[in-house]
Amino acid sequence: MRVSGFTFLRNGQMLGYPFTQSIRSILPIVDEFVIALGPCEDETEAMIAAIYDPKIRIVHTQWNEAMKDRGYVYGQQKMIAQFNCSGDWAFYLEADEVVHEQDLGKIVAAMERYKDDERVEALLFDYIHFYGNANSYLDSPGWYRRAPRIIKNSIRSYAPDGLFWLVLASNKIGRYPYAALTGATMYHYGWVRSEEQMNLKSQKVQKYWNKEHSAIDYSQIDPSIIKEFTGTHPEVMRDWLPKAEGLFKADPNHVLTKRERKHRWMKRLEELFGLELSKKHYKLVR
Repeated sequence: MRVSGFTFLRNGQMLGYPFTQSIRSILPIVDEFVIALGPCEDETEAMIAAIYDPKIRIVHTQWNEAMKDRGYVYGQQKMIAQFNCSGDWAFYLEADEVVHEQDLGKIVAAMERYKDDERVEALLFDYIHFYGNANSYLDSPGWYRRAPRIIKNSIRSYAPDGLFWLVLASNKIGRYPYAALTGATMYHYGWVRSEEQMNLKSQKVQKYWNKEHSAIDYSQIDPSIIKEFTGTHPEVMRDWLPKAEGLFKADPNHVLTKRERKHRWMKRLEELFGLELSKKHYKLVR
């Protein structure tokens, strides 16, 4: 079994992504790691080189600055990387996603188990979305709780906006992949970086969705969805995580948005009826 890891990246250092930690977290279980690297204004490429691992292969790319429709340029970059993967499985990581070393065995076992199972096209991860600091995560149906991050490299798939895959079961109609659980967790750290870096990211990328940047203030969030994290972080993250104590404190006077009110009601329905109402970009088969 051959496994390809892949991602796309641009200005990772400037925008505060833990991209070297992300890459390093799965290097022990992949045969290659492909990076579609766009034009950078910082030391991102030098930082990748400093990992100094022969499994890493950089594909230099250009970004279509005229593409402003629903983040499709992200899908283009993701697929450039995936199309350069040679493994039986293609393991996608976003630059702020990290795998815990304790889960590597589970992931390998799942890939081996389902490699020849035609019912399974992708493999799922449970998600922890950290927010504000390393001690806090978000529990809300507004934040997806599971997502596919490994897909068979032998099926016709593409990513329309970079976030999720569609499988071309016919020439014209895409559907979400049929997926099985890995039993592993994806640690998402995008909302732990500084507000300054998050706002800089927004200033640079909102144009790809044909949107204007609006200031991001971490305190402006529904405080009821912030929960305490009591587990351990991946070893590769120990030196990256900002030091903090206690739960992240949201603004107690924050006025809930229409979307947040909707998610509160969805959360109540989940608790009353044992439902799981978060977004699902997959069809669970195993």
